[in-house]
Amino acid sequence: MTTMAELTFTMMPEIAAIPASDWDGCGDGGDPFTSHRFLLALESSGSVGGRTGWHPRHLVARAGGSVVGVAPCYLKAHSQGEYIFDHAWADAWQRAGGAYYPKLQCAVPFTPASGPRLIARDARVQAGLLAAMAQVTDQAGLSSAHVTFCTGTERALAEAQGWLARTTTQYHWENRGYADFDDFLARLSSRKRKAIRKERERAQAFGGTIRSLRGDDILPRHWDAFWTFYQDTGGRKWGRPYLTRAFFDALHDTMRDDCLLVLAERDGRPVAGALNLIGRDTLFGRYWGCVEDHPFLHFELCYHRAIDWAIAHGMARVEAGAQGEHKLARGYMPSQTHSVHWIADAGFRAAIANYLQHETAAVGDDMAETAAFGPYRRDAEAEGGDR
Repeated sequence: MTTMAELTFTMMPEIAAIPASDWDGCGDGGDPFTSHRFLLALESSGSVGGRTGWHPRHLVARAGGSVVGVAPCYLKAHSQGEYIFDHAWADAWQRAGGAYYPKLQCAVPFTPASGPRLIARDARVQAGLLAAMAQVTDQAGLSSAHVTFCTGTERALAEAQGWLARTTTQYHWENRGYADFDDFLARLSSRKRKAIRKERERAQAFGGTIRSLRGDDILPRHWDAFWTFYQDTGGRKWGRPYLTRAFFDALHDTMRDDCLLVLAERDGRPVAGALNLIGRDTLFGRYWGCVEDHPFLHFELCYHRAIDWAIAHGMARVEAGAQGEHKLARGYMPSQTHSVHWIADAGFRAAIANYLQHETAAVGDDMAETAAFGPYRRDAEAEGGDR
């Protein structure tokens, strides 16, 4: 077992400086977003780096010359593209005369999907990565370090080292051993079951066809269409899209087998689409867009088709991205997500700790209240995943 005394840590300014075999060899390969090829696609396409405010500072742990742990880290000049909102913290610290930015962020840019952030096979190496982040923060005079959308195990490890933990909520669909979509519907209340069937019928009557494409079935013209969808959605939600067109080319070149692109086509022309990434046991919904508005087509492409595909391929869950209480009626239930935070200043840290204590209680109450309005039959919920 690796000891802390054996470890050395370096920060690398680009993922290309780290061999893919070294980076990916630290994990189990189950998370597409922390893979070397995904992070490289972000950097090589100009989606991060440069003037984006995401400056790569990837943390690498070595023992005896071998890479034994890595963490995707960035020096951040803002809080955009993170989905764990700390704008109020930044405002409070800056009003007090401090400089909140730059800060150290351990995350996957623009990706509110939970997964490993301290990528190592040894818990002592993971603890070392956390300690190195805290040390860099303190020595460089940064306000804070943040590890967002980490695993529950990583949260517990960080709390043991004095990091502050934060709980947030997403809506996830869990596969309870369903044979098909109708089997899933059978677990819902009669009213919700009928509503979804009617919703799917209306969506599928938009005047075209819906196809789910993966791997070599995804052609350059499909990415061209999806880029148009993404620009439209990004322009309305964020002011400008985070990802460049070149990112989708890089994604196709190295990760098309990890992509599920659901397209609605009318008269041979794509009019709407949803992009998912495929993990070991989870389907991750990421982006949606359209050039035509059709009733319920968004729900069909993003949520119902994702469930269809997950059941057919034995996936344990679907994570459909951040926020969205509208997912509840479609079988996506509130689930905890985790982040941890290292605040350098003792006084500011105490204030944040107090805030998080109250926020955590409120999040727990909200999750319980929201879950009570879920679509599942009470007897079906009691059966759980025993089928």
